[in-house]
Amino acid sequence: MKEIRVPELAESITEGTIAQWLVKKGDKVEKGDPVVELETDKVNVEVNSDHAGVLTEILSEEGDDVEVGDIIGKVDENAEAGEAPSEEKEKPQEETKQKEAPAKKEEKQEEPATETSNNTQDVVASPAARKRARELNIDLGSIRANDPLGRIRPEDVEAAAKGESEKKAEKSAKKEAPKQQEKTEFDKPVERVKMSRRRQTIANRLVEVQHESAMLTTFNEVDLTAVMKLRSERKEKFLEKHGVKLGFMSFFTKAAIGALKEFPYLNAEIQGKELVLKKFYDIGIAVSAEEGLVVPVVRDADKLDFAGVEREIGNLAEKARENKLGLNDLQGGTFTITNGGTFGSMLSTPILNAPQVAILGMHNIQKRPMVMPDDSIEVRPMMYLALSYDHRIVDGKDAVKFLVRIKQLLEDPYDLLLEG
Repeated sequence: MKEIRVPELAESITEGTIAQWLVKKGDKVEKGDPVVELETDKVNVEVNSDHAGVLTEILSEEGDDVEVGDIIGKVDENAEAGEAPSEEKEKPQEETKQKEAPAKKEEKQEEPATETSNNTQDVVASPAARKRARELNIDLGSIRANDPLGRIRPEDVEAAAKGESEKKAEKSAKKEAPKQQEKTEFDKPVERVKMSRRRQTIANRLVEVQHESAMLTTFNEVDLTAVMKLRSERKEKFLEKHGVKLGFMSFFTKAAIGALKEFPYLNAEIQGKELVLKKFYDIGIAVSAEEGLVVPVVRDADKLDFAGVEREIGNLAEKARENKLGLNDLQGGTFTITNGGTFGSMLSTPILNAPQVAILGMHNIQKRPMVMPDDSIEVRPMMYLALSYDHRIVDGKDAVKFLVRIKQLLEDPYDLLLEG
């Protein structure tokens, strides 16, 4: 019998939750086949089988929390699909032998016997212990012997069974607790839904950021008349030439990079008693996925042209929707842009994406009457911008001037597009 263990995932990830089993008990698997999907703090990963055979045991069910190294299933290399584990197939024959032997004779035959365990090492156990292990459906290879000679006795099997029973009882108690609370806390019907691991992580980190940073938000508004006119003029040729649509995100990404170059403290982070001023521009783009908000990163966005930015954002958004983002897609990032306007938000105060010290919030575009320099009134497509920043690093003056610079770049975007 071979084990399926939770593999090493990443340096910062030590545990996860079983999202779903991709095969059923009794199914045949090949070496390298994905057998279970594991939800971690950041992404979902597939765990592959290191062995070919039949999945005979599932030790962790969907929704269970597991840690790196935990055994979550077992594969029998000698079984056929739909068959019982090889140990169970031997059971009738061995039971017949036990019945034929007198009870007293069995007691005298307390001699060491060898049985192959799931880790291919020999297990020494008495016939009575083997029989009791079969009755309780306990794998001898998982039992620790107390005998000085390493021989497993019936009492060792009983102790292992008791331990398994206590674990199951504890899990059952945890599942029943919410039901009991539901009966006592509320007079009217409620529904309790377990938070996904990713949602729990998001919740914890958002609270941590507000506790550990001096977060402040400044606002401005931008007239998008020129951007919308430029998009209208260039969108067909842009699509024909590059195979991707010219959207708003490339304008905002390029404007943010231009402003970051002028105000480098907004592209920094605190490490101990030092400020780390980053000379590269990996821009995080917040994307709403089924399990919650994720922030994939456009690497070296300053080196990409508008088409490159649009293409990369589109690829990352598609991977987020299909739950195919990898850890490398999410790690790092020097500055984040979030677009609440996609859902109709008029104004908000975005929360920092630690350890970054600033985040730009976009919002809904609304036509509003605006007083022009010659005192005439025109209807213009306006958007409120919000910049949240860590006041420990960024002074209010620089934050306001940074947002004003973004506004200026967006209200005169032709040079921005030409220079890329």
